[in-house]
Amino acid sequence: MRALLPAALLLLPAASPVSNLDLEVTGLRNAKGVLRICLTARPDSFPDCKDDPRAVSRTIAATSPKTRFEGLASGTYAVAIIHDANGNKKLDTMLGIPREGFGFSRNPAIGFGPPKFTSACFPLDGETQQVKMRYLL
Repeated sequence: MRALLPAALLLLPAASPVSNLDLEVTGLRNAKGVLRICLTARPDSFPDCKDDPRAVSRTIAATSPKTRFEGLASGTYAVAIIHDANGNKKLDTMLGIPREGFGFSRNPAIGFGPPKFTSACFPLDGETQQVKMRYLL
């Protein structure tokens, strides 16, 4: 029986390393409304977290623009944030141009539309991600 124990231990699934992510939002125009945050590791679910059952969506008060995500599996992630100043649960636009603030991890250059996952992704290593909000109107 003792001879079988080491072999049985090899069949157990390995624990996935976990880490935390501290997120700090800077450059807010004002402290009205909320910040809607999408954290995903799937490129095809960025920037809105759609169709990703493991994505983390969080809403925090704009008056406290810091949050911590705990117990995340190791990997590469990207963050998208909307400053929903009027609290209507969407990014307001005018002729396709955002009227509310937005931001992405790694603060990539913005062209027409959101950046690609590869421009915003980062390896989860326990460091704080600072996201600078941008306002076009």
